[in-house]
Amino acid sequence: MVIGTGRFPPLVGRWSGRWSGRWRALVRPRLRALIPGMTEATAAPRATRISRHVTRRTARCAVRGPADPAAVRELWIVLHGYGQLATDFIETLARLDDGTRLIVAPEALSRFYDTQAEVSVKGHREASVGASWMTREERADEIADYVGWLQQAYEEHARALPPDVPVTVLGFSQGATAASRWVAAGRVPAARLLCWGGAIAPELDLGVDSPLRRTRTFVVLGDRDKFIKPATAAAERARLDAAGLPHSFVSFTGGHRLDDDLLDRFARGVLQP
Repeated sequence: MVIGTGRFPPLVGRWSGRWSGRWRALVRPRLRALIPGMTEATAAPRATRISRHVTRRTARCAVRGPADPAAVRELWIVLHGYGQLATDFIETLARLDDGTRLIVAPEALSRFYDTQAEVSVKGHREASVGASWMTREERADEIADYVGWLQQAYEEHARALPPDVPVTVLGFSQGATAASRWVAAGRVPAARLLCWGGAIAPELDLGVDSPLRRTRTFVVLGDRDKFIKPATAAAERARLDAAGLPHSFVSFTGGHRLDDDLLDRFARGVLQP
């Protein structure tokens, strides 16, 4: 017979205070003597198991540009940074919307409240909302999820366009790393990859067979970017040089942001690797 540690029979379990204490002190020792083999239950530690499931998720894109596919001369897929939303980010690229350029901003799948907001009902009602492409938790699954989502977003918007419409992929900050992983998967025919305020994902194969070699790659950094120190930028340049990956580093005066003048130059095709 087993009696669980710290537990009482149903009737006794309703007692409290000194009566439960007396039961512990008087009854249990006598039960052990009367009932051979009676022990206190000790639960064996059990390992937690993780099960993974593919679930349906509704995602969204912010879009600017002509609604008529016949009017589209360029397709830009633009990825926001950490803590941003697609609807806000695409407005920083509004100058690219000249009536011939279709601009599609897929939004990362994980939204969250600004952690600076007060933890209260009122705070959550008024807190800004952002989105993140991934965290370190379940990293491989999160990368696979957003690469698949980006491919779906691209295909659904490119389906009606002429097949020769050039594609530019721009990723800002955290979106730069996400963009590089997506292009490296080899399923989007990106003519240009603009990693703005960010870097190419460190684990990617940059060898001769890498799909990244089929695109013109630019790393764009502000000279006062507080998140990317000169030593970090130099290390990234050295890594790409050592791999022999064709690329160009482009700098501008400013911090961790997009730059209108540079955007105009990219839009006009002035900058070449």
